[in-house]
Amino acid sequence: MSQVTRTDARDRLVAAAVESFASKGFHGTTTRDIASAAGMSPAALYVHHRSKEDLLHLISRTGHELTLRLVQEGVASADEPVGRLVAVVRGFVVHHARNHTSARIVNYELAALSPAHLEEIAGLRRAIEQELRDVVEDGVRLGAFTTSNPRMTALALLSLGIDVARWFRDEGEWDPEDVAAHYCELALNMVGAISR
Repeated sequence: MSQVTRTDARDRLVAAAVESFASKGFHGTTTRDIASAAGMSPAALYVHHRSKEDLLHLISRTGHELTLRLVQEGVASADEPVGRLVAVVRGFVVHHARNHTSARIVNYELAALSPAHLEEIAGLRRAIEQELRDVVEDGVRLGAFTTSNPRMTALALLSLGIDVARWFRDEGEWDPEDVAAHYCELALNMVGAISR
């Protein structure tokens, strides 16, 4: 089997797992469901992945690593707190809207991960949280933000952005950029950056 064929098969299985987990949940999905959706035999899944949980871990790790990079890029894109916060929130929300199907799995199927895999993902989540907390704390320190609890505010902002994946639909009234623009406004209000 060539490397291209092997990569294509792995990618097809990941895509099939995302769709299956999204429609049936992790526990409601069988390896047969995933293999069938990928156009493969059930045994083919085990050629490329050790288990259904291994697939979930790969999806979750990939999604969290991408999110961490997006947040870090947002932080690096501006040299003042308001610009950093807007860049982070915009990127975070657009990502969760455009990738709402996989983002639901990444964020809402964590309990199905093995303890070791969950600890790895928890570390990525802490890194994402720390990036946003640093932005909010810097804004308070520099007098750009007035929130009384930067840590809780950062958690609330992350929670709002993550929840976009739960309700956003491609055929809905708003596109990802519309949602992101409004969430940036909400974020600025939450940190006390907009005078009332």
